Amino acid sequence: MIPSLCLWTRRKRDELPLVSGHIRYSIPEEMKKGSLIGNVAQDLGLDLKRLRSGRARIVSGESIQYTELKADKGTLVVNERIDREQLCGDVTPCSFSFEIILENPMELHQVTVEITDINDHSPVFKRNRINFEISEGAVIGVRFALNSAEDQDVGVNGLKEYFLTENENFILKQNSNADGKKYAEMVLQKPLDRETNPSLSLKLIAVDGGTPQRSGTVNIDITVLDVNDNAPVFNQSVYKATVLENSPKDTYVITVNASDADHGSNGVVTYHFSDLDSSLLNVFTINEETGIISIKDQGGLTDLSKVIIEVTDVNDNAPTISVMSFTSPVSEDSPPGTTIGIINVKDLDSEENSPFKIKSNLRNYYTLVTDTVLDREGVSDYNITVVATDSGLPPLSVRRTFHLKVSDVNDNAPVFLQSVYNTFITENNSPGLSVLTLRAKDPDENQNARVSYILEETNVGGSPISDFVSVNAESGVVHAVRSFDYEQIKELLFVVKAQDGGSPPLSSNVTVKILIQDQNDNPPQVLYPVQTGGSVVAEMVPRSADVGYLVTKVVAVDVDSGQNAWLSYKLQKATDRALFEVGLQNGEIRTIRQVSDKDAVKQRLTVIVEDNGQPSRSATVIVNVAVADSFPEVLSEFTDFTHDKEYKDNLTFYLVLALAVVSFLFITCLVVIISVKIYRWRQSRILYQSKLPVIPYYPPRYSDTLGTGTLPHVYNYEVCRTTDSRKSDCKFGRAGSQNVLIMEPSSTGTMQRIQSDRNILDEPDSPLEKNNTLVYICSVLSP
Repeated sequence: MIPSLCLWTRRKRDELPLVSGHIRYSIPEEMKKGSLIGNVAQDLGLDLKRLRSGRARIVSGESIQYTELKADKGTLVVNERIDREQLCGDVTPCSFSFEIILENPMELHQVTVEITDINDHSPVFKRNRINFEISEGAVIGVRFALNSAEDQDVGVNGLKEYFLTENENFILKQNSNADGKKYAEMVLQKPLDRETNPSLSLKLIAVDGGTPQRSGTVNIDITVLDVNDNAPVFNQSVYKATVLENSPKDTYVITVNASDADHGSNGVVTYHFSDLDSSLLNVFTINEETGIISIKDQGGLTDLSKVIIEVTDVNDNAPTISVMSFTSPVSEDSPPGTTIGIINVKDLDSEENSPFKIKSNLRNYYTLVTDTVLDREGVSDYNITVVATDSGLPPLSVRRTFHLKVSDVNDNAPVFLQSVYNTFITENNSPGLSVLTLRAKDPDENQNARVSYILEETNVGGSPISDFVSVNAESGVVHAVRSFDYEQIKELLFVVKAQDGGSPPLSSNVTVKILIQDQNDNPPQVLYPVQTGGSVVAEMVPRSADVGYLVTKVVAVDVDSGQNAWLSYKLQKATDRALFEVGLQNGEIRTIRQVSDKDAVKQRLTVIVEDNGQPSRSATVIVNVAVADSFPEVLSEFTDFTHDKEYKDNLTFYLVLALAVVSFLFITCLVVIISVKIYRWRQSRILYQSKLPVIPYYPPRYSDTLGTGTLPHVYNYEVCRTTDSRKSDCKFGRAGSQNVLIMEPSSTGTMQRIQSDRNILDEPDSPLEKNNTLVYICSVLSP
């Protein structure tokens, strides 16, 4: 692209002509190295031979050579990566210039390359989380300023607009500053209810105008504060403390304690002075952990408690003597008791600056006694010096020093290092996980300073707190007893008592707050359309529907919170993808072209709902759409669909059942046939191997009359035959030398009875006539 091209010549006296030209190119940023910018030779009207003979080269004052001249081709190419944001920042238009020099004769051509922006940066928020604490009593219309996003791109690729995830309580208002920079405000449109929703998690999305569009996201966590209907209460109406004068800075004086029955920020108390004498403002300080006089919580209610601080004197001032009156000289006859002078002795210290004194009970016996209450935590031991002085001149004295140790009594309760402990734990944690460590100190010593930590019994959701957490009595480490579920418990609030080992024991309490952080452990749940098993629910679209017609809306929720509950909708499958689309953020199903008569009546869409967790979870829903103008047409189509489906289901069932029955009968028959075959084969083998003799059987009505050999004309033969013989037969035969009846197996293989009316007496060679003996010869043929 060449926006402009200028050529001119210039000559000075006694100089060779200098030819100059100016050419301008425009390219997008981030082009690859070696990409073509333009044909310099062609644009300047130069020959390639001239470029080579003139030793054409690029002269630039920049440290980075972004371009390279290919003299052999006459082209200008990218030499280094060009980042418009790094080169020019917010300045538009963005360009850089250099010169191309040729020699013999000298030519100088200026080249300007304009870098156009591409959408290579997404809007970015400086913070990834915005926290608000809003009272449930906030009025409608109150505004909350939101952090602005920054986009390094410019023009149409820069920041375009903001979006706020759908919710019932807040809407988004977008404005622009005087310099055109866009910013957003969150406006309350529906009152908050802490009892219904103690916290809200929203997302602010900033999008640019580039293609493809880029976006940036920031999480908005809103904690709904309880209405402040409980004032903080001190555990004492009057506090008394004692402190030594000349005590160094930050010396501990006393700790006051108050509690508030409200929740959240209404239950957090802060301490400050009220009506403190101006002379003491530079002496005492107070902070949120240690408070005196006045207490004020974040809800606005206060309570007062009086603190009396007694300053204990130390002997840091020498006595001073002032002579008020003195008479000199004095008459020698002045009587005893005459006043000579009046002096004044002052000591800025208190009259009694020692906790001990000496009392005389008997002559020359003295008692050393305590004069004040001792405090081991203030002074643990004393060096007491007793000086005895006589009244002589000069007076003589002697001194004796005693070392006295003060033993401890349990007069101090353990004190926690913090008034409230706050910590976080991610849900689905491992049981036994260490959550935090509590620390309490006791200024006493030995057994009186041994601190034990005790979990105060309270109920959370009807269960004792010991079912959720435990506290190590020695170390103060708080452990999670079980795995937490953010959807059931969002926070744990309990009290831990620190108790020393004195007798009687002293103790103090501290509040521990554990916030459960959400994980993406729940998939989205589709509320609409409702998925039914027996009936088909369809959305109806008229054939006259135009582009953008709203068919239906998929409604889904995710019980997770924050980013894990941000849902997106996508069209996974469709009968006709060119007809419908699904809104990415709102789940609305709309037409993307004009509905025609050629479109099928029955349209089936599969929509996937996906959350924004890591890893993401999803759910699918099937949406049936009927493209028709009348209800009967829809009813008939979807009734046939249901009937066909039921018919196909029944047909499949009966086909499977028939196949099973036929298979069973086939296998049964096969088993029976094989069994019969085996049985017959075994029987035949038994008879064949038995070799039993044949017992002749004489027919009835047969008589042997003295060997005369007479038989009636009617005679009978009974033959016993094997059951497995398939080729048996019965034959009458005669043999010249053997008078026998030969029996052969027949094909029936059964017991046969043969009756014949043949008169064998007519046969001269009848065996009965010769031997009067009937012999049966049975032969068995194996199959």
